[in-house]
Amino acid sequence: MGHENQTFSSDFILLGLFSSSQTSLIFSLIFIIFIMTVTENAVMILLICRESQLHTPMYFLLSHLSFMDILHTSNIVPKMIINFLAGSRIISFAGCGFQIFLSLTLLGGECLLLAAMSYDRYVAVCHPLRYPILTNDNVSVLMAGGSWLVGAVNSTVHTAFTLHFPFCSSRTIDHFFCEVPAMLVLSCVDTTRYERGVYVSGIIFLLVPFSLISASYVQILLTVFQMQSLEARKKSFPTCFFHMIVVIMYYGPFIFTYMRPKKYHSPGQDKFLAIFYTILTPSFNPIIYSIRNRDVLEAMKNILKSKIFHKKL
Repeated sequence: MGHENQTFSSDFILLGLFSSSQTSLIFSLIFIIFIMTVTENAVMILLICRESQLHTPMYFLLSHLSFMDILHTSNIVPKMIINFLAGSRIISFAGCGFQIFLSLTLLGGECLLLAAMSYDRYVAVCHPLRYPILTNDNVSVLMAGGSWLVGAVNSTVHTAFTLHFPFCSSRTIDHFFCEVPAMLVLSCVDTTRYERGVYVSGIIFLLVPFSLISASYVQILLTVFQMQSLEARKKSFPTCFFHMIVVIMYYGPFIFTYMRPKKYHSPGQDKFLAIFYTILTPSFNPIIYSIRNRDVLEAMKNILKSKIFHKKL
């Protein structure tokens, strides 16, 4: 479908991430990251389900994080790959709506889930004796379920509003997936009032959780520094440091994208920032939160040993 026929169809055109000079290189890199992301997170879910030693509130939340990351990257990258291989940039109105809905559900849900995980770590380190009471199975289910539910409700509202706006003659989205800020640029009407709603959602889903996470890790570090054990300090500081790096990589670009007025957005900048919270962070999460963990490594060894033992039999 050519650009001149866009007004006669409800389909959209995604300009994508690739430039003509770097198409093959970027495509190959994104494809490798996608495979790594799905594999890493699938392995984490498998380990947590199979190993009883990982049946704790922390790993229960981590399994939901891994599932969200698989869905999130699978919602965006396969469409990019299909469009690249087919030489097409078209996405249907329904496909675009579904991409917005699932993306916002997972992004919002993950923001709340990361806050829940920081709460779990805070209670475990700062109030270890009360941990079985404050973070039991029921609380974990409530936090995980609440993240999914609140994320889905918020997403439903924003998806409906975004797709309800009339679009101008051009239906060309200068992005690699359907995202609210990129869609608002195409609208023929004033979206200022709706942007205020996006700003309020940003406070609830971005600023508040990010502040709680930061406060939790500050309190954790203060508690660790008061410990007599030098080994505990050496172990806890790198863990908190890497966790905060991933949190900043996720929340920072997300906040910068969704909490700026439409007039300050530029396509190149938005696409670059979106790479962090849609492609890179999901690949880092299982490494930072789980695979570096001694319990997870021990569970992996147990599974490998059991498989080797069964093969010998």
